[in-house]
Amino acid sequence: MSLTPDDVKRIARLARIEIDDVQAQATQAQLNTIFDLIATMQAVDTAGIAPMAHAQEVYQRLRDDVVTETDRHAAFQAVAPAVENGLYLVPKVIE
Repeated sequence: MSLTPDDVKRIARLARIEIDDVQAQATQAQLNTIFDLIATMQAVDTAGIAPMAHAQEVYQRLRDDVVTETDRHAAFQAVAPAVENGLYLVPKVIE
């Protein structure tokens, strides 16, 4: 895919960016280079290659999901100023 200067100006107008002819030419060259790189990458046969989650083969060490703290819900609710049905009641701030 190759862009023309008119395409670049139209894209700039849609993006609400003001560019002159010199900037449009420079941007056209940069965008065309990017599109050429994308076309080159899409031409590579990737059949049979598994997708990677990361560029390096790194893994997180995971620990077992085990409860390590005791349930202190009742103790916290006992010292709360206002509680109803296991929920903390707070004063109304916004009217």
